[in-house]
Amino acid sequence: MKSAPLPAMLSQATAYDVDCALDCESLNDAQIATLLSRAATPYLEAIACRASNLTRQRFGRTTQLFAPLYVSNECVNRCSYCGFSQELSIRRRTLSVPAVITEAERLYAEGFRHLLIVSGEIPRIINLEYLEAVATALRQRFDSLSIEVGSFDLAGYQRLAAAGIDGLTLYQETYLPDIYRRVHIAGPKARFEKRLQVMQYAGQAGFRVLGIGALLGLGPWQHEAFHLAMHGRSLTRQFWKSRIAVSFPRIRENAGGQGVPYPVTDRDLVQMICVMRLALPDAELVLSTRETASLRDDLMGLCITRMSAGSRTNPGGYSDSEGAGEQFSISDQRSASEVSLALCQRGLEPVWKDFDRGFLPPNSPERSA
Repeated sequence: MKSAPLPAMLSQATAYDVDCALDCESLNDAQIATLLSRAATPYLEAIACRASNLTRQRFGRTTQLFAPLYVSNECVNRCSYCGFSQELSIRRRTLSVPAVITEAERLYAEGFRHLLIVSGEIPRIINLEYLEAVATALRQRFDSLSIEVGSFDLAGYQRLAAAGIDGLTLYQETYLPDIYRRVHIAGPKARFEKRLQVMQYAGQAGFRVLGIGALLGLGPWQHEAFHLAMHGRSLTRQFWKSRIAVSFPRIRENAGGQGVPYPVTDRDLVQMICVMRLALPDAELVLSTRETASLRDDLMGLCITRMSAGSRTNPGGYSDSEGAGEQFSISDQRSASEVSLALCQRGLEPVWKDFDRGFLPPNSPERSA
């Protein structure tokens, strides 16, 4: 039986439908839409309780901490929402490998063992050779290296996996094609279908973590959340050996001056996160320093299982007080140790390391990297 179109599922959902969805152990697509609908808003406490219990069953009371390490803010894309957009007059900088090591050592001293390498898309500079050199320099000190950079093909991701990179974060930004075309003005990122395909390559290359997300505020949040859940479910079925990670970034102030066409309230965000847990029980749910310290504290004990801390969103930001142009302004300014303490005060265990290359099969190229 063919499902109704998403707008109809959202608008026609009733309180009875919400009750039925909450009684189901495993949600179907229509029930996910129901729990994202306005009809479910009065049930948020019940949804949150069930989502919180499911998180404890799957993850215990742990929260992994990681740090983004920005290596370049140069970019060939023109995206209306991004502080790195090609046409903006910001101070541009790309870190040399020794400079990356300097930044990484500061993060290592704070306790981080999981790094996310972030860059604008600049293929002539941030290419496979550069990333392989970075991985070679960092992999003996850090137990997990993920990337959030321009996209590659299958062969490229296989090379990066062999170099010791085990995770890919790649946001679709918006799952709504008309909006996607409008906000991606020029550059390789402007191709909707091509970007959607990239995570398949990373899964086929054997990446341990596949991170997805939508930039909340570009389109109606219920639509973005539904398609994000469907994307996560598809990846889970195809790449069951990988862990899916879902992020929930809301548009923040940046040099591009992008407004928020579809504002997402704190309550909307909480509903989205809780429903995502019910839709993807085993996924990591990730919250960045875009959000305020108070909201992050509230979400610590709910469904979030991974958080960034003490973040800087410009290359050289951890060691250079002046720094270069940032991608967006952060809201939670606390240090990593302060975030760790906040977790402990809520009865949660901050986890700095939850993976070791020794866990990999003896013939794995990552283990020998």
